[in-house]
Amino acid sequence: MTDRITTVSPFRRQDDPRPPITRIGTGSLGGKASGLTALRQDLEQRFGNADYRGFLVDIPPFTVIATDFFDRFMKQNDLATVVETEPPDDRIAHHFMRGELPVDLTGDLHHLIARTRHPLAVRSSGMLEDAADSPFAGIYATKMIPNNQPDTDARFRSLVEAIKFVYASTFFSAARAYREAVGFSPWDEKMAVMIQDVAGRERNKRHYPIISGVARSFNFYPQGAAKPEEGVVDLALGLGKSIVDGGQTWSYSPAHPRAVPPFGSTSDWLKQTQRKFWAVNMVRPKKVNPLEETEFLIHLELEEADYDNTLKRVASTYDAASDRIQPGVAVQGPRIISFAPILQVGLMPLNDLLRELLKLGEEAAGSPVEMEFALDWKNNSKDPAVFSVLQIRPLALSAEEVEITRAEFNAPNRLLATAGALGNGVIKGIRDIVYLPRESFDFKYSQKIARELADLNRVLLQQQRPFLLMGFGRWGSSDPWLGVPVNWGRISGARAMVESTPAGGHVDLSQGSHFFHNLTNLKIPFFSIRYGRDFLDWEWLDKQEAETETRHIRHLHLDSPLTIKVDGRSRQGVILR
Repeated sequence: MTDRITTVSPFRRQDDPRPPITRIGTGSLGGKASGLTALRQDLEQRFGNADYRGFLVDIPPFTVIATDFFDRFMKQNDLATVVETEPPDDRIAHHFMRGELPVDLTGDLHHLIARTRHPLAVRSSGMLEDAADSPFAGIYATKMIPNNQPDTDARFRSLVEAIKFVYASTFFSAARAYREAVGFSPWDEKMAVMIQDVAGRERNKRHYPIISGVARSFNFYPQGAAKPEEGVVDLALGLGKSIVDGGQTWSYSPAHPRAVPPFGSTSDWLKQTQRKFWAVNMVRPKKVNPLEETEFLIHLELEEADYDNTLKRVASTYDAASDRIQPGVAVQGPRIISFAPILQVGLMPLNDLLRELLKLGEEAAGSPVEMEFALDWKNNSKDPAVFSVLQIRPLALSAEEVEITRAEFNAPNRLLATAGALGNGVIKGIRDIVYLPRESFDFKYSQKIARELADLNRVLLQQQRPFLLMGFGRWGSSDPWLGVPVNWGRISGARAMVESTPAGGHVDLSQGSHFFHNLTNLKIPFFSIRYGRDFLDWEWLDKQEAETETRHIRHLHLDSPLTIKVDGRSRQGVILR
């Protein structure tokens, strides 16, 4: 999407009220801010300011600091000499925190913060973000601040710290690794910063939207009667961090909103649906740490949302007396975040709105798109629900035709064969395999496994040895009990990935996660192995001599390279040894 700086009003200290989108500086607005600016114009043409079937569709107001201030900040604090040596992330952040922002910028920021007491999301808007060929989803930092202290100077300091943290994240290890993977140098990126109102409202000293979601117009893993072109939606209670970090969410096809997952028991419903939610903490945190992205966030149990009275339209309840799961919260019992009152009972036409917005996004982008959004409303109010569009970005799909014959799919030299593969194409030449052994794998060691993978990845990158990565659960999840919590920087040498469900377990992919988005746009083949259904020759792997080995990881170097094939049309995938 083009950079529409001429359509954005400059920030003026005397403006009251301020325009919905303003800029500080004369440089680029970056990909994210430019995309939202263009989208706002499209939304105004389609919806105006009118109530659309019970929704007010809008983009939360924001001010963007253009990239010229990033250049000036880097130069006046001599930060290029710091990042050139590629120090650890915490050292980079410390150096950036000690830097001084340009004086004319701090003057505008002080006036801005003096006139708003709403919680703010300080978001990256790099020039490389949201590009059609390599969008940087979740690569850079976002920091939310409560912005509710009585002292204006205290709120100003929190804002400045958050801006510096976002600037620093431009050079964190995950960002460097991703830029290298897509062919950019460290200096190809320039960072603009968005200062945006957080969607939702405050409830009992915590601020959050009732619903956050990610909607895609293309579904890489359709289930049941769903088709890829019908799209997919992930929904969660509270802030969208639950989704974009790969946590438990409710996933459904917009063409089949009433379909439910094939859970076998009430226990499955309780274990495999959302149990906690994220909110902005509106009281002073117990531990102040400007270098922590979640410094002002809080992770809460569902009982807190029940107390806030925000579950009426998003939850179902297990009624022990009838041994049934009932939509809504009219009866007492364990709550289940199923969104049944909306998707099955039809209390609001959310699904219809999502389908229309995805269509609008596809028409504007000329390709399938992914949209992040939030939804909030007042209970017992006639006011429309506020639907906030937070981001929209294109999805990259491959058009290459690949055929996997029946003989290949059942070949005696197959290492893996599945009908649940993501991607499209053929990769040859990989001779290294990094995998997690079945016998020793346990989710309680996920954090340790992530650290060991980072060390091995660093060695293999230096030796220019791309590898096949194989493991259990959900790669990239922020919840270590769902999978290994790696970011892209820790596994950036992987050129193909395998995700297997553990024996007796079931962890679905979260297509709304930033990790998943970048995986698809880097065109990395991804194989989903369902235990007992798909084929993976674990015994052959375990018999091979390891080049390096720990309790949790084995690294194999093969005499002959692998052949990796994925047919994106049939979703069949095979790896031949």
